[in-house]
Amino acid sequence: MFPLSKRKALAVAVGTAVVAAGLTLGFGASSAGALPVAGQAKTAVPGDNGDVKIHNSTTPVDDQRNEPHVCVFYLDAFNFDSVQSVSWWIEAWAPTGTKGTVVDSGVITLDSSGNGFTTDQTLPNGHYKLFWTFAGEKGAAKHKVFWVSCPGPTPPPTTMTPPSSSSPPASPTSPAPTTGSPSQTTPAPPPPAAPAPTPVQTTLPVTG
Repeated sequence: MFPLSKRKALAVAVGTAVVAAGLTLGFGASSAGALPVAGQAKTAVPGDNGDVKIHNSTTPVDDQRNEPHVCVFYLDAFNFDSVQSVSWWIEAWAPTGTKGTVVDSGVITLDSSGNGFTTDQTLPNGHYKLFWTFAGEKGAAKHKVFWVSCPGPTPPPTTMTPPSSSSPPASPTSPAPTTGSPSQTTPAPPPPAAPAPTPVQTTLPVTG
């Protein structure tokens, strides 16, 4: 048998160890509950996860390059959220226009993959800026600056004017010149010969 004092000391030591073990197990369980479960899918957070490009009208819609110099053009969007609604507008931009002047605008709903494109757009030659806004965006709207530069119309061919003649115009009553070999002159026929005189026979009376 342990003395009473020793039994008390042993009981205190055992109780302390049990409490410490319980705290360790409780902390481990709470930490394990905070860890993600294997195979659990992550949910995408809506936001500025896409991009928009300026395309010439002849550029394929799956081409993700940006073309800042165009004539007839369209807007092409990639990698936004599924079926996202977008509002866009285009402003005139320095040095060819006054900032804040809206020259074109529209709305578009993207497809299930977050992609989409507008119809072909036309603007006068100049410098412009696109503003692209959508639900769930963070910060400022997406934007692109670009130039519209269409070739001018082809000038008509120049018509050469023939030089004026210094000779007076032919009179309308003048006979037209005869083409071909010159005509030969036929001599006039001689005048008819005078008839010969007819002798007159006279019977004279006989005298005797």
